[in-house]
Amino acid sequence: MQYEDRVDALVAPKGSLEMLSQDEISRLSEETGPLHELFHRCALAILNCGSDSDDPQAAMEEFKDFEIRIVQQERGVKLQLKNAPGSAFVDGKMISSVREMLFSVLRDIIFTQHEYILARGLENASSDKLTNVVFELLRNANVFRRIQNPDMIVCWGGHSIARHEYDYTKRVGHELGLRELNICTGCGPGAMKGPMKGAAIAHAKQRIKNGIYLGLTEPGIIAAESPNPIVNQLVIMPDIEKRLEAFVRAGHGIVVFPGGAGTAEEILYILGILLHPKNADVPFPLVFTGPKESADYFEQIHAFIGDVLGAEAQNKYRIIIEDEVEVARAMKQGMEEVRQYRKAHQDAFYYNWKLHIPEEFQYPFEPTHEKVRELNLHFNQETHLLAADLRRAFSSIVAGNVKAQGVAYIKEFGPFEIHGDKALLAKLDALLQAFVRQQRMKLPGSAYVPCYKVITD
Repeated sequence: MQYEDRVDALVAPKGSLEMLSQDEISRLSEETGPLHELFHRCALAILNCGSDSDDPQAAMEEFKDFEIRIVQQERGVKLQLKNAPGSAFVDGKMISSVREMLFSVLRDIIFTQHEYILARGLENASSDKLTNVVFELLRNANVFRRIQNPDMIVCWGGHSIARHEYDYTKRVGHELGLRELNICTGCGPGAMKGPMKGAAIAHAKQRIKNGIYLGLTEPGIIAAESPNPIVNQLVIMPDIEKRLEAFVRAGHGIVVFPGGAGTAEEILYILGILLHPKNADVPFPLVFTGPKESADYFEQIHAFIGDVLGAEAQNKYRIIIEDEVEVARAMKQGMEEVRQYRKAHQDAFYYNWKLHIPEEFQYPFEPTHEKVRELNLHFNQETHLLAADLRRAFSSIVAGNVKAQGVAYIKEFGPFEIHGDKALLAKLDALLQAFVRQQRMKLPGSAYVPCYKVITD
């Protein structure tokens, strides 16, 4: 049976964001304005949830006739869609999860625009201010209302993973769900979808009707990693740095599955934070795990971390191979440690205020050729600072691979040039080449052309 390729529809919100001001409608309706372009791009990513592509430009080309318009009526706001992807509908009616996420996009874009971009800006904001911004964005999305205890497990991993790796993420999610733990991911496919799927089945077995499947994304990545339909709470953060901070502030522990440059970026982010002296005593359960076929992958990651960040960084996590039960038990035990620490320090269960995040991990880094060349990838600096610039290097590769602006930069100016210490970059290059061989940079079926060059000083 074939569904319609394109659908026209008038869609009402479900439970929130029923009214907008005339000014908000005007800004979102300016077809040549940046806010309308942002909303159009994010909305298309939500509606195109059935896509198997991680090429954002391909989706824009395929649905270049897609239009979205806000309609203000007496009883609230609705969205007028024209030529929307048919995969978002069943018999002409929009799938409920898609409708919820579509209005989540509208909610977050409007809130960010009104509260930060128009009102005060964030260019010169302090570190504390940026932490409060992340808090306000999550609060506006009603995330905290559902976090009553330390039980939110963040799952990181690649969107392009092998089938056996995906099946393993489901098994881990299932064991976490059986232990009444909730799931937060980057909300896309692959290792972001598998744990949610497994946990959803386990929650059903445990008769848990209010399980949380929290998806955190940002405008630059959403088109390449469209939210999976299991997500029941979606938040669009303004940029990757605030998205990463949201993960570690709202989450209580992290499980890392195999992935590519994006997963390496996430690993360096959390390790850089945990290596800061102010976080020496903060409990933060961190487990790297995968099926037995992925053991070599984690050996490479572990060796790279040891070579560039040292043994102290390696001591911040456990590696568990082919044992989903042990992963879940480790996380469950870790939740009790987090609970005791938060109670002793009078810190909230729903937001990790005590965790110190250095400003180097907070300020937005927009990868350009000049900025990438200027990254300080040398050993003669504090370890957490080296981790910060390594994180930016991997973030640049993610941008060049799948983010529209980064892809445009590469197309116009050629690959990013990564400079630094010869020994350090030799380790980095070896890791990146392994990612390419293992098809972790792009979804299978599409040839990968590197968006970077590693150049030793």
